[in-house]
Amino acid sequence: MNFFKKAKNLISGAKSYHEGDNKLVVVIFIILIFGLVSLSSSSAVIAYAKFGDAYYYFKHQLFGLIIGLLAFWFFAKVDYRHWKKYAFGFLIFSIVLLLLVFIPGLKASWGTSRSWIDIFGYSVQPSEFVKLSFLLYLAAWLEARKTKLGDFHQGIGPFVLILGIIAFLMILQPDVGTLSIIAAISLLVYFVAGGKISHIAGIVIFGLLFLSVLILLKPYQMNRFKCLIDPNFSKNEICYQTNQALIAVGSGGFLGRGLGESRQKYMYLPEASGDSIFAIIAEETGFIICFLLILCYLFLFYRSYLISKNAPDDFGKNLAVGVGAWITLQAMINIGGMVNILPMTGVPLPLVSYGGSAILAALSACGVLVNISKQTRIHK
Repeated sequence: MNFFKKAKNLISGAKSYHEGDNKLVVVIFIILIFGLVSLSSSSAVIAYAKFGDAYYYFKHQLFGLIIGLLAFWFFAKVDYRHWKKYAFGFLIFSIVLLLLVFIPGLKASWGTSRSWIDIFGYSVQPSEFVKLSFLLYLAAWLEARKTKLGDFHQGIGPFVLILGIIAFLMILQPDVGTLSIIAAISLLVYFVAGGKISHIAGIVIFGLLFLSVLILLKPYQMNRFKCLIDPNFSKNEICYQTNQALIAVGSGGFLGRGLGESRQKYMYLPEASGDSIFAIIAEETGFIICFLLILCYLFLFYRSYLISKNAPDDFGKNLAVGVGAWITLQAMINIGGMVNILPMTGVPLPLVSYGGSAILAALSACGVLVNISKQTRIHK
C-alpha cells in the first residue's frame, strides 16, 4: 500500500505549469504509427518462414509498444527534477547493465557482438537503457559542475574518466554503434552545459585516433569501411547487406513499389525488420515518404531544442537536448548506413525498427522530454 501511495503522490505532485508540447507528441506518434505499418510489411515474409505466422514480429512489437507507451505516460507525468536526486544511482545502474552481458547464464551473443542478455527467454539489450540512465546522470552532474567545467580536476578530467569507463565496457562487447551515439550526445550535452570547444575537439581527435586503432585490430570493423568506400569490394559476402540495402533503396524510386510490394524482404536483405527496415521503407514507399520521415526526426530535434532553450533549469536543458540528439542522431546513423554514406553500425531506426528494448528506452526518454516541455518558461 505504501508503494502505491508514494507512486500516486509522485505523479500527482508533478508541477505542470501548462500543457506539454503537443507538436512533439504528435510527431512521436506519427513515427510510431508509421513504424508499425512498416514493420508489419517488412517482417511478414521472414515471420511466416520462421514461425508460420506473418504477424509474429508485429504482435511482439505491439506488446513492446504497449509497455513503452505506459513508460512514456509515467515519465511524462513525473516531474523530471525528481530523477536528479538519483543521479549517482543512474551511473551505477549504467555500469551494472553493461556488465550483465559478461555474466554466464545471462549473456547472449549475436554475430560478433555480445550486447544481449536472456531473461526468461526474452532478449534484452542493456545498452539501450544505458542511453537514458547515463544521460540522466550526466545532465545532473554537468548542472552541478557548471562553473567548474573548465577546470581539469573538477570538470573535463572527471568527464573523460566517466565517459571512458562507459566506452571501455561497450568496446568489450563490442558495440561501437551504440557507443558512438552515447559519446556524441555526451559531448553535445557537455557543450550545451558550458564545456569548452577546445576540450571537446581534443576528445574528438583522441576518440578518432583510438577508433582508427580499433578498426585496424578488428578486421570486421575494417571491412565496414571497405564496403563504405567500395560496395563491390565483396558484394556477395562481406558487403552483401550493403548491396542489398542499396538495391532496395534504389528500386523504390520516388514513389516506391507500393506498400507490401518489397522484393528484398524475401530473404535477400538481412535484418529487414530490424536495422535494415529503412531500406524496405524506401523500396515500398519511395523517396518522398522517406524524406518526410527524415523531416519528422529533424522536427523532433527542433522541438527538443526549443524545450531545452526554455527549460526552467540546467538539468532540464541538458536532458532535453540530449534526448532530442539521441533520437535524431541515431536515426541519421541508421539511414546513413542504409544508403552507404556512413558505415553500417547495427543500430536500430528509433521508434520504427523491431526490438522491445529499443522502443521501451526511446519512449521512456520521450516521456521525460514531454515532462520538461510542461515546465518550460515559454510554451510554443
